[in-house]
Amino acid sequence: MKKFLIVGLGNIGDAYENTRHNIGFKVLDHLAKKESLSFETQKLGDLTTYKFKGRTFILLKPSTFMNLSGKAVQYWMTKENIPLENVLIITDDLNLSFGSIRLKGKGSDGGHNGLKDIQNKLQTATYNRFRFGISDEFSKGRQIDYVLGEWTVEENDKLPERLDKAVELIKSFGTAGVNNTMNTFNGK
Repeated sequence: MKKFLIVGLGNIGDAYENTRHNIGFKVLDHLAKKESLSFETQKLGDLTTYKFKGRTFILLKPSTFMNLSGKAVQYWMTKENIPLENVLIITDDLNLSFGSIRLKGKGSDGGHNGLKDIQNKLQTATYNRFRFGISDEFSKGRQIDYVLGEWTVEENDKLPERLDKAVELIKSFGTAGVNNTMNTFNGK
């Protein structure tokens, strides 16, 4: 059975729960709710397992805070013996319009501290990342407030459909592969 590690980046705690920066957690929570899965607190994160079409998806929400996500990713990759090509990191992206999704097999950290830490721990920039657009609708010098701010009413209204699309992307990643999934979902 093929195993995949799907990591949703975010920050733990109620204060961060509905912030833009926590979209990685929100995507995994959406998948878990749709499939009636429950997360359990384990070493370095909350985990649950989802089985789909002969694949096992280990869903991880690191408890290390965003900027130290690499430690949890590295630990669970090793513990579950999951190869790098079967890892998918879900993160927010300021450079994409709200709700846009983009899957890439490699790239820079784009100034994202969670991705920066993962690259440092894994010693490579060649890993799959799923960027969820949160847009850049903030005034100069207000980036941190925006990223750690909560969704607008309009964004909240549109989120369920975008989260459904994100769940489809995860399933496709495990069953159709990264290239087919990029062709199907990028820009959608």
